[in-house]
Amino acid sequence: MDLDALSRRLEAASTPPQGATPLVGVEGDRRAAVALVLRQAPGSPELLLLRRAERAGDRWSGQIGLPGGHAEPGDADLLATAIREALEEVGLDLARDARLLGRLPSVQAKARGVVLSMWITPFVFAAEAPLEPHPGPEAVETFWFPLARARAGELAWTHRYRREHEERVLPAWRFEERVVWGLTYEIVSGLLRLA
Repeated sequence: MDLDALSRRLEAASTPPQGATPLVGVEGDRRAAVALVLRQAPGSPELLLLRRAERAGDRWSGQIGLPGGHAEPGDADLLATAIREALEEVGLDLARDARLLGRLPSVQAKARGVVLSMWITPFVFAAEAPLEPHPGPEAVETFWFPLARARAGELAWTHRYRREHEERVLPAWRFEERVVWGLTYEIVSGLLRLA
């Protein structure tokens, strides 16, 4: 994966067409940001993922996800949110140890089949120094996910879950007994399509 080419594609994807006004969500919708942290590994780039801690009231409790969370009043912007959340959740100082490549288009949050009034902006970073993530209180583990294997279809899987009286079958990836599905799958798939 050519990171400079990816940066150019991210810029093009996040720039609205001439004369268009970007409209993401409506007033009152909550905002959040996630960090897609890439590192170059032998043969293929890898993406940092985490397993969220099991917590009552957390819609994504126990799931595989990206470092990120809700914007707070003290955040200058959503990029600041992504950087703050990466430090809190996985102990990485992205402002110091990574280069911002760009952002993917914002996606509307969904949790277990329910569309939420929250929009998530994914920011893509490339490691510029060796990174040693450590789970904070909101995560129980971190790991590096092989993007080339996902893109090649080697990790293709389906995830089934029940919601009330309905069973849903969703595309997913399975890597070392971990299943990446839902919103994380959607965001990472967007990155892979762009790359």
